[in-house]
Amino acid sequence: MMLSLVALPNTVMAVEKAPINTTAPAPTEIPAEVKVMLNRLEEIKAMDKSTLSSSERKELRKEVRTIKKDVRASGNGLYISSGVIIIILLLIIIL
Repeated sequence: MMLSLVALPNTVMAVEKAPINTTAPAPTEIPAEVKVMLNRLEEIKAMDKSTLSSSERKELRKEVRTIKKDVRASGNGLYISSGVIIIILLLIIIL
């Protein structure tokens, strides 16, 4: 029995399926207020911060933090906690 399994080529058992044509999902449009915030972040990154005083740099850091928090809160993204990832991996391993 073992010899017959080894002797049969795998291509005999393989079933050829028609290729699945998947179209790329249309890119979702970024809301205007998020674009404005992202543009402001790019402006801050491009700034020459060496000429700023420490209080101005501190204000910029606060502004960057609030912009990032607002972008995350706008719902553009999927955040999965590490606990959920561990549970998913365990389910995949078990099944």
